[in-house]
Parts: sequence; structure tokens; C-alpha cells
Amino acid sequence: MDFQFSDKVTELQGRVTRFMDTHVYPIEGEYAEHVEQAGGWSTPPIMDELKAKAREAGLWNLFLPDEEHGAGLNNLEYAPLAEIMGRIAWASEVFNCSAPDTGNMEVLARYGTQEQKDQWLTPMLNGEIRSCFSMTEPAVASSDATNIECQIKRDGDDYVINGRKWFSSGFSNEKCKFAIVMGKSDPDNENRHLQQSMILIAKGTPGMTLVRNITTFGYSGRPGGHPEILFDNVRVPATNMLLGEGRGFEIAQGRLGPGRIHHCMRFVGAAQRALEMMCQRAESRSAFGVKLSEHGSLREDIARSFCEIEQARLLTLRAADKMDREGNKNSRDLIGAAKIVVPAMAATVIDRAIQVHGAMGFTEDTFLAKAYAAARYIRVGDGPDQVHMSSLARQLLRRYA
Repeated sequence: MDFQFSDKVTELQGRVTRFMDTHVYPIEGEYAEHVEQAGGWSTPPIMDELKAKAREAGLWNLFLPDEEHGAGLNNLEYAPLAEIMGRIAWASEVFNCSAPDTGNMEVLARYGTQEQKDQWLTPMLNGEIRSCFSMTEPAVASSDATNIECQIKRDGDDYVINGRKWFSSGFSNEKCKFAIVMGKSDPDNENRHLQQSMILIAKGTPGMTLVRNITTFGYSGRPGGHPEILFDNVRVPATNMLLGEGRGFEIAQGRLGPGRIHHCMRFVGAAQRALEMMCQRAESRSAFGVKLSEHGSLREDIARSFCEIEQARLLTLRAADKMDREGNKNSRDLIGAAKIVVPAMAATVIDRAIQVHGAMGFTEDTFLAKAYAAARYIRVGDGPDQVHMSSLARQLLRRYA
């Protein structure tokens, strides 16, 4: 593995950093006010302005390896750019690189029919609409996706969907126009991994009801949200089925691999920023007659944080490199390892930075409190740590035993 990024990537790193410095960091503190003024679940006009500037600057759809629609970057090349975006929770949207849209765009690009691409993918690539991914259910342990109970039944030229979902990422935003929903179309199939399907449902389809918006650690996730949704005899055309009946697990594996590694890339950036803030705070504050930076225990925290970030970054890059060379399926070991290591590392480093900032660390005067909540949440999102550890252990036992 070459540890030196290409001239192309280095140049893009500089351009993304300069864009962030010029357009994004200056409004970070007031962005929540823009969201509130727009109406909570509406994308604030300032975001649309930033997206237009990013697209004009050629910093658009950077996650897509497809040169026709994206920057033609592979996973390893995209990683350092995602890290820069991850320094602010909402910044990736500016470049049309935010979840769940990235994963949904990849699904449609890889598995969608031409009709589905024309209706949903093209406007997403243009930043005109947003989307939702709806998989998790409140009534079952969704860490085992074979438990999913949402029903997808064929009825003539339609499918009828019944079930209840929650943590349906992005659904509450006014620009969200459809959801990719996972449910069971063949619950009696002896192969539990062929029971599931994924289907496209237009937002506003009769029978589709937003039950409530859920908060995590008190944060609403505005303007995207992750609400609970009821599907009561929701009827959609059969042409909305993705790839075919029984292919849901296959699609999920293809979608979640890149999505997980993208999360890791961004959380490395959040942890790096927390470390920098920790150092700045330690040098600018004094306690008991000396700078905070002169206290041995804090120096140890700073040193540990640096080591842990570097280890996590290298693991993430190693996973991205293997995905590029051997494909997502053959990279499940390193994707799982990164998903285990990086969010826990980020939560630990951000927690140390909160401690150094004292009371301020718990407020919205810094990005730390929200970043900690996000890092802690993602240790369950996209699969709990325990599931990834169990899966990784099984792979290793097969390999070495």
C-alpha cells in the first residue's frame, strides 16, 4: 500500500480544505439558527447556496467512482476528502456526499432499472432531492436483519407494504422524496437470507405515516431526522422493486460496506479536530498555577489520542485500499474491523476533548457534544459493535482454524 496520496488527491485535499475554510467554517456556529429559521425540517437556503458553490467548484459527488457523475475517485482516494468533511457533521451534504443519500445513490446506480435511475437517481446526483433508508424496526432486534417483519406482498401489478420502522434516516426532510425500504417478501423461504427484498416507496404514498421524530441524546437530527414510520397497506407499482424479490440481503451487503467505511472516514476527521481543539485549549488555559498542557495526565491523553487516531486512520485506509483491489465482499474483515475501532476511538478522543474544555464542552459553543453523540450512536448504527466482532471472529476462525 502506497502511503503517499497521488497529486490528484493532494490537489483535491487542498481544494476541499480551502472551500471549508472559506465557506463552511465561518457559518458553523450559526448553522443551527439557519435550520431553525427554515422551519426545522426544511433545508436552509444557506445549504443550497453552499451546494451550488461546491458544484461550481467541481467538488461534487466526490464519493462516486463513476467519472460521468462523480470525480472518478476510488475508496482510498476519497478517504482523505471524507475525513476533511467529517470535521463538521453537516459538511458532507455541501458536496452531495452525505448519508443516507450516498448509499442510496450507490444502490440505484448499481442495482436500479433505467426507469428507477431516471426518476430517483438523476435528481439526487443533481442535488435536487434527498432520500431515506428505512430498515430498522422497533419490535425486533434489527441487528439481525433476518428478524425484520415488515411485509412486502405481491398483489397483481403492485406490492403492498405493511410494517413499522424507525431510525429511518433522512425521512423528515422536506426534500426527501422517497425511501428505500427493506422487508420480507418470502417469509417462508428456508434460506433466511432470501426472504428479504428492498423496494422504493415515494414519500406521501397513501398509508405511509410519520408517527414521531426521534431524538438521540436530545438531538433531533434536523433537518434530516430519523423518525418512526408506519406502513399501513402502502401500495406501490411492482416496478419499484429493486433488483428482484429475495435480493434484499444482497443489496444490503453491497450498500452497507461502503457506507460503513464512509462513516469511519468522517469520524477520523471529527476525532482529529477534537485532538487539535484539545491541544489549543490546553495551551490557552491555566489551572493551579500552570498551563493545562503542563499537567502530565493531560499530556498522556493528548499522546494517546494521537496514537489512536493514527491507528484508526491507517486501518480505515487499509480497508478502503482492499475494497478497491478485492471488492467489498472480500474486504468484510477490514470493513468490520474499522467499524469496530473507529467510532469507539472517536467517542473516546472526543470525550477527552470535552473534559479539557470543562463546562463549555457540554454546550453547543463547540462541536464536541454533538460529535460525541454521533460517534456513540454509530457504534449501534450500521450494526452494533458486538455483531461486527462476532462476524469478524467467524471469518478469522474459518481462515485460521
